[in-house]
Amino acid sequence: MKVGITLPNLGPQATRDNVLHTAIEAEKEGFDSVWTIARILWPLKPQTPYPVTTDGSLPTEYQTVLDPLDVLTYVAANTSKISLGTSVVAMFSYTPIMLAKRYATLDVLSQGRVIAGLGIAWSKDEYQVSNIPFANRGERADEFLQVLKKIWSDDVVEFKGKYYNIPASKIGPKPIQKPHLPLYMGGFSPNTYSRIVNFDADGWLGAIYGFEKLENSLKTIKDIANKANKDPNNFKVILLTFPNIVDSKSQPTNEGQRFPLTGTIDQIGSDIQRIKGMGVDHIIFGYNFVPIGRGVTGMIDSSKQLSKFAR
Repeated sequence: MKVGITLPNLGPQATRDNVLHTAIEAEKEGFDSVWTIARILWPLKPQTPYPVTTDGSLPTEYQTVLDPLDVLTYVAANTSKISLGTSVVAMFSYTPIMLAKRYATLDVLSQGRVIAGLGIAWSKDEYQVSNIPFANRGERADEFLQVLKKIWSDDVVEFKGKYYNIPASKIGPKPIQKPHLPLYMGGFSPNTYSRIVNFDADGWLGAIYGFEKLENSLKTIKDIANKANKDPNNFKVILLTFPNIVDSKSQPTNEGQRFPLTGTIDQIGSDIQRIKGMGVDHIIFGYNFVPIGRGVTGMIDSSKQLSKFAR
């Protein structure tokens, strides 16, 4: 199983020096990838509750976010082999042609190291500031993906759709990776899983909020692929996790009460091995919302310890 780490591109730790140090150390230690997280704004009165927290509030770390693609471009210039991923970019923050060109440019400058993780987003506020209607977003996403792949792959690009139109044109540069960039979709709805299969994305970029939910998601993707007469093994899984290493004395005595990836190094290691056994191809360690994330040295050291359980 491949191992990646999130870069500190959000919150108080989002500084030039921290980003650079984390990326260089991650490459030196042999990690497979570094990742950025995206957020456009932190509304004072959100129209849509944040789906992760119990009260629907957004983490304060989202008040400061360095642009995910700009950060990866900077990292590309200071590294040579580590993969560069987005987890995830809200596609409707861009037009398809501008997003396609930004990713393709980054792939050229990095000599073929980009992984495009995309999502359709959940925030009505972010749709509003992007001047995109919240309604019919799934149908719009279907067209968006088709346009992206055409721009990355076709010599002459032409598209006539309900939401997007491109006159027959030459659009370059093309990505170095062929036939197109590795393309992963984030999200947890059956529509997301169907979109991955129907439009032949490379796979799912998920996050873990419980082992049962993860198992159900993996099974659903395989079932959809089988029903579509497509090889389920063609659709890979990248999993974003947020390890929270705590002292053994703070742990519940009942192992079943422990939240996944929370606990001692050995307990989290056991979780990682369980995830690997489920067939996950690539795990990302994220520290943006836990205490370890306030120090980049701690992030690297913790990831080194945990990566041994993934290899």
